Amino acid sequence: MQDTVQADTPGSKQNDMPTTYDPKAAEQKWYAYWMEHGFFEAGKRPEAEPYSIVIPPPNVTGMLHIGHALDFTLQDILIRTKRMQGFDTLWLPGTDHAGIATQTKVEQKLRQQGISRHDLGREKFLEQVWAWKDQYAETIHEQWAKMGLSLDYSRERFTFDEGMAAAVRKVFVELYQKGLIYRGKRIINWDPAARTALSDIEVEYKEVNGHLYHLRYPLKDGSGFLTVATTRPETMLGDTAVAVHPEDERYRNLIGKTLILPIISREIPVIADEYVEKDFGSGAVKITPAHDPNDFEVGLRHNLPQINVMDESGTMNEEAGPYQGQDRSECRKNIIADLQEQGVLVSIEDHVHQVGHSERSGAVVEPYLSTQWFVKMQPLAEKAIAAQKDGSGVNFVPERFEKTYMNWIENIRDWCISRQLWWGHRIPAWYSESTGEVFVADSEEEARRISGLDDLRQDEDVLDTWFSSNLWPFATLGWPDENSSDYQRYYPNNVLVTGYDIIYFWVARMIFSALEFTGKKPFSDVLIHGLVRDAEGRKMSKSLGNGIDPLDVIEQYGADAMRYMISTGITAGQDLRFRIEKVEQARNFANKIWNASRFALMNLEGVSFADIDITGELSTADRWILHRLNETSRDITRLIDAYEYGETGRLLYNFIWDDLCDWYIEFSKLTLYGEDAAAKAKTQSVLAYVLDRTLRLIHPFMPFITEEIWQHLPHEGDTITLAEWPKYEAALEQPQAVAEMNLLMDVIRAVRNVRAEVNVPMSKKVELIIKAASDETLNIIAKNDNYIGRFCNTSSFEAGLEPNTPDKVMSAVITGAELLLPLAGLIDIEQEIIRLEKEVQTLNSEVERVEKKLGNQGFVAKAPAKVIEEERAKQADYSAKREKVLARIAELRG
Repeated sequence: MQDTVQADTPGSKQNDMPTTYDPKAAEQKWYAYWMEHGFFEAGKRPEAEPYSIVIPPPNVTGMLHIGHALDFTLQDILIRTKRMQGFDTLWLPGTDHAGIATQTKVEQKLRQQGISRHDLGREKFLEQVWAWKDQYAETIHEQWAKMGLSLDYSRERFTFDEGMAAAVRKVFVELYQKGLIYRGKRIINWDPAARTALSDIEVEYKEVNGHLYHLRYPLKDGSGFLTVATTRPETMLGDTAVAVHPEDERYRNLIGKTLILPIISREIPVIADEYVEKDFGSGAVKITPAHDPNDFEVGLRHNLPQINVMDESGTMNEEAGPYQGQDRSECRKNIIADLQEQGVLVSIEDHVHQVGHSERSGAVVEPYLSTQWFVKMQPLAEKAIAAQKDGSGVNFVPERFEKTYMNWIENIRDWCISRQLWWGHRIPAWYSESTGEVFVADSEEEARRISGLDDLRQDEDVLDTWFSSNLWPFATLGWPDENSSDYQRYYPNNVLVTGYDIIYFWVARMIFSALEFTGKKPFSDVLIHGLVRDAEGRKMSKSLGNGIDPLDVIEQYGADAMRYMISTGITAGQDLRFRIEKVEQARNFANKIWNASRFALMNLEGVSFADIDITGELSTADRWILHRLNETSRDITRLIDAYEYGETGRLLYNFIWDDLCDWYIEFSKLTLYGEDAAAKAKTQSVLAYVLDRTLRLIHPFMPFITEEIWQHLPHEGDTITLAEWPKYEAALEQPQAVAEMNLLMDVIRAVRNVRAEVNVPMSKKVELIIKAASDETLNIIAKNDNYIGRFCNTSSFEAGLEPNTPDKVMSAVITGAELLLPLAGLIDIEQEIIRLEKEVQTLNSEVERVEKKLGNQGFVAKAPAKVIEEERAKQADYSAKREKVLARIAELRG
C-alpha cells in the first residue's frame, strides 16, 4: 500500500498541481507510462473471468476519421470499465489489408509517377503496397495513442499476416470440399475502373436522372415489329431474344417468330417466359443474358447465347460491331443517333432510376458475365437463422437491428469472392496447363500431391477482403489451432462494436463463419451505433468538405473532451451530429473537474491514503455525498453494461457538476475552514474518498485527466487504469442524510430566488424566519443551521413551529416549511414602491401602444395574421405584468 506516487510514476505530489490542465503534456506522458508498464496486456489475471473485444480493423488506406474515433472510444470505455472491475481483459488491435481500397490508392500514387502496376509486375507492385501498409499502419498506431486507446499491442494482428493466411486457406479448402465454394460463369457486379468483380454489398445505389429509350425491333417476315424499352441502349448489341408473357394475348401468335436486331442485324427469337410482367410497359422485354442478372436466368431457361459486348474496362469489344473500341458512354450517344436515323428509336422519356456505383472507385458498376469463384450462402445462413430463432444467437443492441440482419440472411444470395487484384489472399486453386483440371489445396505442394501433376499454375485472382476479415473474431486468437491458449480463453468475444452500415458486409459473415468453423457464435452482443454526421445532419464527405479529423479536435480541445462528447452524445443505433460547441462544453466539464480537484488537493495537504476513514461521526453533507456517490456508482455500472452511453454521460455530468462541485464542495468549506479538527479530518477523508471514486467512474470516458489528477491524490496502486471500480455498498445508503440535504438545498434555493425577485444581491445579509411543519423538520434545521446561515447569508435566523412574524414579508413555500423574509430587512419599502410605480408607467405606455395599433382597422386589415397574433400576445403579456406589479404595490402599501 502507498500514499503517494511511486518514484517511477510521472506524477507529482498533492500540493503542486498546476493552475490549469495541459492536455498535450498529460496525454503524451501517461500513454507512454501505460505502454511502458504493460497495463493493457491480457493474461496477467489468470484467475479472473476473461472479457474480450477484437477491434473492427481499420483499412490501411489512410488516416482514421471521426467515425473511427466514435467506434474505438465506445470499445475503450467498455474495456477500461471491465479492467477496473477485475476482469482479465483483452482488447485486440489490428488492421485490414482492404484489397480494392488499398490497391486503388497505391495505383493512384503510381499514376502520378507515370507508371502502372503492370509496368512493375506483380512482385514489385506488392512491395510498393507493403511499404504503403507499413506507413499507414504506423500512422494508425499514432492515432490510437492520441485517442488514448487501451489496446494490447502484444497481440496485434493484420488480415494479411501469416496466421490469417493459414486460416483463410483452411476455410477456403474446407468450404470447397463441402461443396459450398464453386467456380462458375455468372453475372456479377463489375467495376470497370478497378477491373475487378464486386459482391452485391460493395455496390452503392444512387438515384440518377436518366432516360428510358423505346425501340422497335422488326419481325423478320416483315409483318410488323415489337417495341421494347431500355435505360442502357448500348447493351442491345448483346440481345439474344425478346421475351413476352406466355398468357399475353397480344403476342401469343408471335412466340417462336424471329426478330432482326437493329444495327447488328442478328436474328433473335421471340420467347415466352413468366418473368415478364405483361401489364408493365409494352409487355415485351429485350433479353441480354451477358449484361443483366435477370436476363441471365431467362437465358439459362431458354438455352440462349451469352454475348458479352464489353471488355474489362467498360470499352465495347469486337461483339459490338461498328462501336468496337468506344467507351460505353460514348457508344450510348452514338448508337442513339444511329437508331434515330434508322427510325428504330420511337421515343425518349426522362427516367429517374437507381444506378449501382462501386463503393471503392465510384465507377458505375457493370452487370457483367464472368467466370468467378462463389460461396453458396444459403446453407451457411440456415445455421445463423436457426440460432437466432432458438435464442442461442447474437444479441443485437438496439434490438431492432436483429430484424435488419434477419431480413438479409433470409433472402441471401451467393457471394462472389474472387477479385481481379494483386493485393490480397491469393485463391488456393491450381490449374493443370495440360489437362485444364482445377485442384484446390492448402499449398502448391499439396496440389501437386493430390493431382500427381507438375504443370500447375495458381489462380491469378485474390479473395474479397471480407473473406479474411469475416474470420477476425477467432483467427486473431490462434485458430485454426483450437488448442491455442488465447483461443481457448478469449473466444467467443464478449461484444462487437460497429456501425449499422456494415451489418451485411461484416457482422453477418462473421456469424456465418464462426458457426460453421467453431460451432460457436463469435460474440455475445453486437452493439450497433450510427454514423457521425456534421452539425446539419449531412454525411461527411470530401465533396462537401465537411469531414472532421479527430486529431485536429484533440489538438485544440484534448482527447478527453473529444472522447466524452462523441461517446455520451449518442443514442444506440442513432446517428450523431458533431457540433464543436459540444466539444467545448466537454472541455469546460474537464476544466470543472480539474478546478474542483485542485481545491480538494489544497485541503488534503498531509493526508495519506492510510488516513482516509469514512466511518464514524459525519456531517449531513458528508453522509449525503457518500450516498449520492454510491447511487451513481450503481447506476453508472448498470448503464455501461446496457451500453447506454448517453444516459451514463448525463448522470456523470449531473453528479460531478451539481452534487459534488456546486453543493458538496461548497458545504465542505465550512468544516475545512473551521476550528473543529476532528470534523475537518472526517471531511478531508470523505473529500479524498469521493474524489478518488468519482475519478474512477469517469476514467473510462476521460482517461488522461483522471490519471493526472489521481496521481496527485493519496492512493494505492500504480495507475487508475487498474484501480478497483466503485461498487455499490448497502452500508453507504443514507436516506436520512438525503432528506436533510434536500431540505437544506430547498431552503437555500428558495431564499436565493426571493433575493433575485427583489434584486437583493447575495452579498447583502437578510433576516430569515422558517416556519416548520413538524418537529422533524425543525430538528433538521437546528442540526444544520450553520449551512443555512452561511449559504443564505443571514443577519438573523429563527426557526419554529409558530415563530413570530412581522406584517410585511416575502414568502416561499417548500416541502416541510414556509420561508419568511421580512421586507424591512430586504428593501427600502418606499423606494421600492417608487421603482414599481415607474415600472407601471412604462407598462401602461406599452399596453396603450399595442392597443392603439390593434384598434387601427387599416393595420388589422393589411397586416399578416402572424403579425397580428404577435401583437395580441404582447398585449396580453404587458397587461399581465402590469397586474402583477400593481398587486405588488398594493401588498407593500399594506
